[in-house]
Amino acid sequence: MNSEATVPEIEKRPLSMIVNGRKVGPIDVPVGMPMIDFLHQYLHLTGTHFGCGQGVCHACTVVEVRPDGSLVEARTCIANAHAFDGKTIITIEGQAKTDGKGNITELTPIQKAFIEHFSFQCGYCTSGFVAGATVFIDHLKREPVKRAELEGAIENALNDHICRCTGYVRYYEAVRDVALATPGCVIEQADSL
Repeated sequence: MNSEATVPEIEKRPLSMIVNGRKVGPIDVPVGMPMIDFLHQYLHLTGTHFGCGQGVCHACTVVEVRPDGSLVEARTCIANAHAFDGKTIITIEGQAKTDGKGNITELTPIQKAFIEHFSFQCGYCTSGFVAGATVFIDHLKREPVKRAELEGAIENALNDHICRCTGYVRYYEAVRDVALATPGCVIEQADSL
């Protein structure tokens, strides 16, 4: 009887993408590896958080840049890393501007507003909220809403993001302030005579 057990090889395939403005790959990555594990283990980008593992809480959300330049949310705990092959994504580490040495030189308007409103408590969901709010503001630049519809639009855009500390009001207020301060996002209605 052979006492040496054979361990099956883990199938790997090459993976390439652009992450935070930097070309990554090709890197041989195990087939079926979740994107969040690829970010953590291969790229050492740990700001994207693993929450529920089922794509429900949205703590794992990153921004995907589509070929037309529009932004969409992408959940990384339920998506296979190879589903991002050839795509461009922005993690929380790629949101703020840096000096090239890793020192932050300028926060995004969303990040500034979240800090000003003290939107987060434990901060675990914050990277997902930053991604969701960034996508929402991008959407408003393309399809502005009337001022009277802004609160509902914010709620619809961020409704799937779960904050266990229940900081929703402050997140929503911060996003509202950014939307109102960003030209072209909100249509002000003239008073009726």
